Amino acid sequence: MELDPGTVLFWLKKLLAVLALPPLLPLLPIVLGLLVLRRRPRLGALLAWTGVALNLLLIMPFSVGWLVAQVEYPHPLDASRLREAQAIVVLGAGKRSHAPEFGGETVNRLALERLRYAAMIARQTQLPVLVSGGAAAGETPEAALMERLLRDEHGVAPRWVETSSRDTRENALLSAAHLQADGVHRILLVTHAMHMVRARAEFEAAGLAVIPAPTAWLGNSDRAPSDEVLPRLPSQNTAYAGWFALHELLGQLAYRWSR
Repeated sequence: MELDPGTVLFWLKKLLAVLALPPLLPLLPIVLGLLVLRRRPRLGALLAWTGVALNLLLIMPFSVGWLVAQVEYPHPLDASRLREAQAIVVLGAGKRSHAPEFGGETVNRLALERLRYAAMIARQTQLPVLVSGGAAAGETPEAALMERLLRDEHGVAPRWVETSSRDTRENALLSAAHLQADGVHRILLVTHAMHMVRARAEFEAAGLAVIPAPTAWLGNSDRAPSDEVLPRLPSQNTAYAGWFALHELLGQLAYRWSR
C-alpha cells in the first residue's frame, strides 16, 4: 500500500474515529480514572464514573433516540421530484472480506440495504446508475462488488463505476467528475438516512443538485426511537444506533471544519 499523504491522512482519520467512538470512547475515561485512582482518588472516581455514564447514554433508548433525531434525515424520497433527476448515485458502505458462500468478497449488509433501494428506483425510473466506493488497502474496489450485485441479482447494470474513493468527500468529488463529464448535474442520492445530511452536503459542494433518496431509518417518522430498531430496553440495536449517530455527528463536524 502506497503511503502518500492522502493515504496517511485517511488512516489517521480512521484511528481517531476508533478513539472517538464506542466501544473505546467510554472506556478511555474509565481506564484513565483507574490509573490515577490511588494518587488522585476524587479525580479517578470522577473519570471512571464519567465513562460509565457515557456508556449508559450511548446504549439507553431515550438518549440514543434523541441523538438519532439530531442527525438522521427525516424525509423519504419525494416522488414528485423523480422527473428532475438525471441519474441515481448509490454510495458504498463497506464489504465482507470473508464470504466463501459468494466465492470471496461481497458487500456488507449496509451496502445491501442501499443497493436494494437503488435497484428499485432504477427499475421504476429507468435512470442510469453510478456506484461509488474504492478500496482503502488495495483490495477489490467496493464499487466493483456493487456493480456485480446490481447486475447479477437485480438486473440493473450501472453506467458508471467509481472505484477510487475512500470516504464520503471523495465519493462526491470523484462521482461528480464522472457525471459532469456526461452532462449530468441533478442526481438522486441513495444512502442511509443517518448518512444523508453529510453526504448531501458533500455532493452539493461538488457541484451537483441533490434529491435525497434515503433508506433504512433507525428512528421513526416522528423522529423518536423506533420500537423495531430501538427497543425500550438497552440492546445491541440501541448500541449500534448510538454508534452510527455519533459517527455521523462527528463526521458532519469534521467536514464542516475542514472546508
